[in-house]
Amino acid sequence: CDTGAAGLPNLPPHPLSHPPDLYRKVFVFRKDPSNAYVVLRAKLEQPLQNFTVCLRSYTDLTRPYSLFSYATKAQDNEILLFKPKPGEYRLYVGGKFVTFRVPEGGRDWEHVCASWESATGIAEFWFNGKPWPRKGLQRGYTVGVEAAVLLGQEQDTFGGGFDVYNSFSGELADVYLWDVGLSPDKMRAAYQSLRLPPAVLAWKSLSYEVKGDVVVKPRLREVLGP
Repeated sequence: CDTGAAGLPNLPPHPLSHPPDLYRKVFVFRKDPSNAYVVLRAKLEQPLQNFTVCLRSYTDLTRPYSLFSYATKAQDNEILLFKPKPGEYRLYVGGKFVTFRVPEGGRDWEHVCASWESATGIAEFWFNGKPWPRKGLQRGYTVGVEAAVLLGQEQDTFGGGFDVYNSFSGELADVYLWDVGLSPDKMRAAYQSLRLPPAVLAWKSLSYEVKGDVVVKPRLREVLGP
């Protein structure tokens, strides 16, 4: 066995250190209800004064479910994108939330982007490439950085405390997190799967770990947006 400078074996890198390109792929959360989730490895160096999170989902669930959960030891709902019922999304920042009401889906993919800035407390929400009326949330707040970031479960404790009846079942794709607010042009580009600025979490270079019954599969449709 080859050894490195310290005399340790030169083992191949962990498969999750350099995951496969997820271009035109999706995470399929197969069970309902489920205790499965996906852990995302984010490279954050300082607290967030601004952020944008985008993702695409496809499900026939009518019960509440969590899409994106970012928890710190101090606050389990530091950033949370949650859907309590069809036609309604909630964006949580620091444990408080605003609600955005959207058309009830025709059982199709839904693309959402949510952004927030501390200086004004303005929360933006984009649904299928279109902006919704902006709302106010947690002006002056700072989002912590030592975070557990999960897809498919809501954290009630740091990295755990799941309620399976808030779990996601269906397909998720095109997950991004930026430490800035995106411009309207970039919000639309995210919906259209066009070129995007460098991100803290980027779908095409996502560092992740699957926990439980989640499978990576090719998309069934070439383009998710029109």
